[in-house]
Amino acid sequence: MKDVWKERENAFEDRYIYELEKKQLAEKKARQHEEQVNELSKNRCPKCGASLEATTFHGVPLDQCPACKGVWLGPNDFKILASKDHRTWFDIWFNEQEQEE
Repeated sequence: MKDVWKERENAFEDRYIYELEKKQLAEKKARQHEEQVNELSKNRCPKCGASLEATTFHGVPLDQCPACKGVWLGPNDFKILASKDHRTWFDIWFNEQEQEE
């Protein structure tokens, strides 16, 4: 009788360990996938996927896409631009873009 209960106890323990390892493996795969996606998309244009080029505009570091001409700001870059006279930098930026075309 003890053997049956011991086998049942071992079966529950094995099942618990299996489920725990399965969960840990799924979490590890998800974490690795997220890291891989971040690595592959690092410094890439979110619109077209081309490599971004770092530029400076009136002392503010920007990332610009050479393919679609998109401009991407960092977290503090917009605050820096907003603190300046917005009409001045906005007009200059778009006038430069029109002259290049």
